[in-house]
Amino acid sequence: MSEILAENLSGKAVMGSDGTELGMLYNITMDLKTGELADLLIEPDEQLDSTSVAFDSDEQGRFQVPVQRVQAVKDYIVVQR
Repeated sequence: MSEILAENLSGKAVMGSDGTELGMLYNITMDLKTGELADLLIEPDEQLDSTSVAFDSDEQGRFQVPVQRVQAVKDYIVVQR
C-alpha cells in the first residue's frame, strides 16, 4: 500500500467490504514499542445496528478494526468484514 498522510484520513468514511457503511474514522492506535499501527477506531454510523458488526468496541462504543483488515483507501477506507 502506498504512503498516506494521517491528516488525509481524519474524518474519512469507513465501509465494509460488503458495502456496509460502518462510520467515520475517529483515530488510529499504535504499538509504542514497535511503532506499528494497531487499530482504526471507528465512530459508528447512527443508522448502523452495531450488534451486526463483529469488531470489538472500546469504552465509548467505537469499533476497533485491526489495521491488517484495511483493503483500500480512496474515497472510503474499505475494511474486510
